[in-house]
Amino acid sequence: MTPAGQIEPHQLRSLAEKRHDTYLRDLQTTVDVDCGTFVTEGVRRIADHMQERFEAAGWEVERHRHTPSAGLEQLGDLLIARLRGGSPGGRRVLLIGHMDTVFPEGTAAQRPFRIEGSRAFGPGVSDMKGGLLGGLHAVGALQDAGFGDFDSICYVCNPDEEIGSPWSSGFIREQAGEADVCFVLEGARENGDIVSARKGVADVQITVRGRAAHAGVEPERGRSAILQAAHTVVALHELNGRWPGVTVNAGVIDGGTRANVVPDRCDLRVDVRAPHANSFEGALAEVERVARTPVVPDVEIEFEARTGFPPMEKTETTGRLVEQAKGLAEELGFELNDAATGGASDANVVAGMGVPVLDGLGPVGGADHAPGEWLDLDSVVPRIALLAAMIATAE
Repeated sequence: MTPAGQIEPHQLRSLAEKRHDTYLRDLQTTVDVDCGTFVTEGVRRIADHMQERFEAAGWEVERHRHTPSAGLEQLGDLLIARLRGGSPGGRRVLLIGHMDTVFPEGTAAQRPFRIEGSRAFGPGVSDMKGGLLGGLHAVGALQDAGFGDFDSICYVCNPDEEIGSPWSSGFIREQAGEADVCFVLEGARENGDIVSARKGVADVQITVRGRAAHAGVEPERGRSAILQAAHTVVALHELNGRWPGVTVNAGVIDGGTRANVVPDRCDLRVDVRAPHANSFEGALAEVERVARTPVVPDVEIEFEARTGFPPMEKTETTGRLVEQAKGLAEELGFELNDAATGGASDANVVAGMGVPVLDGLGPVGGADHAPGEWLDLDSVVPRIALLAAMIATAE
């Protein structure tokens, strides 16, 4: 067994280079599979591919089948792969990567995997098939080096991150409870930054119930749910700027039946984001207060804060991980910086439990969720080497 201190980053880079062709074949195979969150069979095909690779490399794999429930239709399968090391009681590392994308069935046929110059294109190539496979090959490089100085490496491959991980969060929390450190393999930012902080996110549903009436004959008998919702939207958007970094956005409004009917119902979907736990709690409380304050008489208002993510704050421990990553990147020949972002990921779930976590450790990519999504192929080998070195040495 090779001790962590005897593994040089350049050795890991050489081993990652030897895996590059296999990585590219895996990337093409997975990108050419439609696996939007609710394209269940496609997500299962990605799970099949990952399970095959894990088991061939000596990992133990648990596979969990989702059971549909009220408000959540059928999802793909979830994998928990575990590699046992040679140091029982030693470091326990958690890796997380998601298998779902945002794209509907038929997208892969319309724009299949292709390479132009140093970039690969295709649905999910950056978000996050590049990183999903990067974790597998980073551990593979460590295995190739004979490294086993750890208790275990656990890799959760989940099928529902793009809708907020409503099912898989419980599995992630369970595994995070046993981990010493966690790396989430979303793609690095377009400029190469890894992610050390993410805003918390809440998905708020507001339902206004009014009273229907003929808008021309007896409008006074009506109580307009849309009018109340309009006042609510204005008041909610006035909360922007009250706390540093907090954003409130009414993104969906749906109500009414016909122009000549006073509407008796209106639904609002509101996105609330905050960088810190205290401002997140304060903003949510104020959003609820505003939402429940009627302007139109006799209306009824329902408020529900649905699934979301707690803030991922940059802690002192996270800062040490960042500095370690920067030092390893310098040894590997590239500059690395960290950034905070408004988007959420499964890293938020882990950070909310107090486990040290870094995100954005996949290869560099961009245009996520868009037709031009791309992955920088020149970044694949150095980023796999960096992740392998972090797994080997992070405390």
